[in-house]
Amino acid sequence: MLASLIRKIGLKFSLNDPRWGRGSQEDKGPSQNGKRPDDGPPELDQLWQDFNRRLSRLFGDNKDGGGKNSGGGGFTPDMKGAGIGAGIIALIILFLWLISGFFIVQEGQTGVVLTFGKYSHMTAAGFNWRWPYPIQSHDIVNVSQVRTVEVGYRSNVKNKQLKEALMLTEDENIIDIQFAVQYKLKDASEWIFNNREPEDTVKQVAESSIREIVGRSKMDFVLYEGREKVAFDVNQLMQQIVDRYQMGVQITNVTMQGVQPPEQVQAAFDDAVKAGQDRERQKNEGQAYANDVIPRASGAASRLQQESEAYRARVVANAVGDASRFKQVLAEYQKAPAVTRDRMYLETMQQIFSNTTKVMVDAKSGNNVLFMPLDKLIAQAVAADASGGKSGTTPTLPTASPAPDPLQSMETIHQRDARSREGRDSRDREVR
Repeated sequence: MLASLIRKIGLKFSLNDPRWGRGSQEDKGPSQNGKRPDDGPPELDQLWQDFNRRLSRLFGDNKDGGGKNSGGGGFTPDMKGAGIGAGIIALIILFLWLISGFFIVQEGQTGVVLTFGKYSHMTAAGFNWRWPYPIQSHDIVNVSQVRTVEVGYRSNVKNKQLKEALMLTEDENIIDIQFAVQYKLKDASEWIFNNREPEDTVKQVAESSIREIVGRSKMDFVLYEGREKVAFDVNQLMQQIVDRYQMGVQITNVTMQGVQPPEQVQAAFDDAVKAGQDRERQKNEGQAYANDVIPRASGAASRLQQESEAYRARVVANAVGDASRFKQVLAEYQKAPAVTRDRMYLETMQQIFSNTTKVMVDAKSGNNVLFMPLDKLIAQAVAADASGGKSGTTPTLPTASPAPDPLQSMETIHQRDARSREGRDSRDREVR
């Protein structure tokens, strides 16, 4: 509609117009040189005259300009036409001003709208509109981007920044640390308005947090077993600080790139580490030897103790048994002393002869010593029994030896001893 209205009033400013700069429609005659205007490019003065004519027509001058107007070509616009033209121009300007408020927010971004420089609201991804400048303005913030802050180095671990990397530990040692912090934005308005230089603020927060954590830790803990713990503590502490400052930042990861002693003392530190490793190795070897010797010594001691306890129990039990047996024998002896003595004598001799294979008897009647090989006699008796059982005849012992029969000698000795004991007992009774 607006285009048709412009065409209706004849407002054409396009350089693609073939008649632009070549005069009005009434200028159809040849030029002073005998050529028509469309035979060559338009002149600048002709363009200027054409523009003046169209502008005059727009504001109500229906007469031709450029020397054809009566009265010397003065400009006498019609007030009604001038008002219409001014209104159309105002509408065009208003339309262009309104459409300048449209803006597009990509996926993963957030638009922050400001009203006279003050925060108004945030827009989601897509096609959005706000009041044009100077009423409202907008800033587009990428909230899905993972941002990185490097502390102690720049782009490469070898490119160290010693002012940021050198830190003091709890045991008063200096350590060289390079680490990176990754974070995202969770609130675009806080990121824009609550901090003057938010990226530099995050870097300062990271450096302050790592210095606090390292200052509370020992050097060996930070270098070896505590690297992951230090990174986790730095992440937690940074999140607490940025939340306190309301920076609209979410700390996602803290990565330790390099943790080592300063280069000036690296050699001495390596020697100290080797000495510590040797100490731990020797300590482990001693502990292994102790673990091998102590259990065996404990076992041997326990075995000896148990053996001694068993020996003590056995001796005590034997003593108690002997005492009990002696009491029983004493009771029987008090009832019949002679019979008890004989029985004890016979049992003792039986026990002695059962464990003896050879017996030598000193006969008081002569100077001869009687030798009795009991094992051979028993073997001969067994052989005779075996041969007699096969032949059916009773074997006879050899009689060529003039020596007396040992069995008869033993019986004689027993009888004599028995008589002597009986006489001694009778005398004891008579004395009593």
